[in-house]
Amino acid sequence: MKTKRPQDRLIFMVSLLSVSLFLMIAPQISSALPLMYSAFPGVSAAGVQMLSTVPNFGIVLGLVVTPFLVQLMRQKSTMLVGLLITLVAGVFPMFSGAYTPILVSRFLLGFGIGLFNSLAYSLIPEFYGDDEEKLATMVGIQNVMPSVGGAIASFLVSYLVTISWHAAFAIYFLVVPALIMFLLFVPLKGRETHVDQAAAAAKPKEKQSINGKVILIASLMFCIYIFYMPISYELPSLIVSGKFGTASTAAIVAGFSTLISIPIGAAFGYFFKKMHDLVFPLGFVLATLGFLIISLATNLVVLYAGVIVLGFGFGMANPYMYNWLDWSAPQNSVNLATTIVLVLVNVGCAISPTVVDTLAQWVHLGSPRGIMILSTIAYVIITIYACVHYLNVHKQRN
Repeated sequence: MKTKRPQDRLIFMVSLLSVSLFLMIAPQISSALPLMYSAFPGVSAAGVQMLSTVPNFGIVLGLVVTPFLVQLMRQKSTMLVGLLITLVAGVFPMFSGAYTPILVSRFLLGFGIGLFNSLAYSLIPEFYGDDEEKLATMVGIQNVMPSVGGAIASFLVSYLVTISWHAAFAIYFLVVPALIMFLLFVPLKGRETHVDQAAAAAKPKEKQSINGKVILIASLMFCIYIFYMPISYELPSLIVSGKFGTASTAAIVAGFSTLISIPIGAAFGYFFKKMHDLVFPLGFVLATLGFLIISLATNLVVLYAGVIVLGFGFGMANPYMYNWLDWSAPQNSVNLATTIVLVLVNVGCAISPTVVDTLAQWVHLGSPRGIMILSTIAYVIITIYACVHYLNVHKQRN
């Protein structure tokens, strides 16, 4: 009789996958921003918006530090430390009204997420690498978990903001059950890996490198996210200032937009099989159209339509970028290339309020609606590049 392995038990799978629920949870309090502007009268609007995006700086640091902590404390301890930091730093603003301590806690929140970010992905093939079917199933579920977690958090915030902006940060208590389950039911012991690390260490390490295409893709992703992030931190202000609804309405819209990414991401393989490289320009055409609809919306129904179109387009274009990276990175250098892209994506997200606000002031588009117009213009430029890229690829293949 075949002995059932720990990783084949449902509680183990749930515990391992539950950590991924929090990979997108950092910006979900953005719907509370309209309530926070008056709470910090000496801080600019861009400064308050930084509370939504500064965790990305922490994520970058966490991604860099993780490999060293794994060597020092091993995987399970690193995951638990990351979850604990995420919990404590996440709920801290519930008990503080001072901007600077809250800003620091938001950075630490990102750092905590960064500590378990890459491990949430890498542990799955370690446990299920010997079972291709189960590995594919686990990876498929894991890919949608961040969106599910983000949506759950947004819908909770839609209620919590009716209490106060402080209450919105209670969403980070969601980390508690995942922390307990991971501690109890994911028994990473000893060397904490199914790979013979002694043999792996004896192998000569292959030098990784980057090329011009990796730099191009990373730079493009940096710009894409700078102008995509206003949908997170400016949409709540647009809804409130346009009298489409309250901060609670904004949280519901944010949760809805996050849910859209689940079926679109799952269907990317189908779209790519049918349209190949055409998904790249088509995705950005739809994303641009989505931003345009949102910027011109006069009621909540039109706003929802814009969010749907934007989510559909971004859900097609963004996965293509990572596929393109896999094709373009030098041999045996995909990990380095991916790390560089993730760092620039998170930096782009973090500095987005400052960059976008500065540009908006220069071109006199300082209102929430004006900033959506600015993102529309930026995405028009990106779409033009995507069309040129498609034509070049199509020409080379013919």
